[in-house]
Amino acid sequence: MSEKYAVRNIRLCEKDCLCLYVCPTGATDTENSIIDISKCIGCGVCAESCPSGAISMMPRQLPPQQKKSEAVISALNALIKSKIQQEEIARNLPGILGTVMEKSNRLMAEDLNREAGYMLPQSNNTRELLLSLKDAELAGDFPKEAVTRLLKLIEFNEAETVNEKWRCPVCGYIHEGPLPEDFECPMCKEPGSSFIRVEE
Repeated sequence: MSEKYAVRNIRLCEKDCLCLYVCPTGATDTENSIIDISKCIGCGVCAESCPSGAISMMPRQLPPQQKKSEAVISALNALIKSKIQQEEIARNLPGILGTVMEKSNRLMAEDLNREAGYMLPQSNNTRELLLSLKDAELAGDFPKEAVTRLLKLIEFNEAETVNEKWRCPVCGYIHEGPLPEDFECPMCKEPGSSFIRVEE
């Protein structure tokens, strides 16, 4: 079994279908356009032959989450804060340009969040988010069974950590996880330096 498998980006796929003819196992020949990982042998021929670059090779075993220094995380958090502010400004602009700028800043903030060490599928951050969604009181149509399934399917490659919690002394907001240096309460803007650690 190869260390990689093929995945198709459906948005990029132009239906040239060369992958159907070169795949030796028929893994690419599916009705839902999603490559069958159980049949894929990781030869990469489909990715090489795809004229639109819609197929790429993914490692079967994802690497551990990259550790970043506090200075890097602080810089990324400052960029995230800037993008959120720009998104709020763009939301008040009239016309299509304002809408486009709002969405663009939202996407950049999400990418920066991932780069800052959040939400890699195999990381503890993802596990903690899924566990919080599983235990939360959410709307009746929220797919909790999907959350449970993800917790079983994802191979987390970090040991579980005890998640610290901090309470804002002004409004009572609870922050989970370490407090960044420049953290402010999202509800009342109280600086993180005055937060009180919540003992379990």
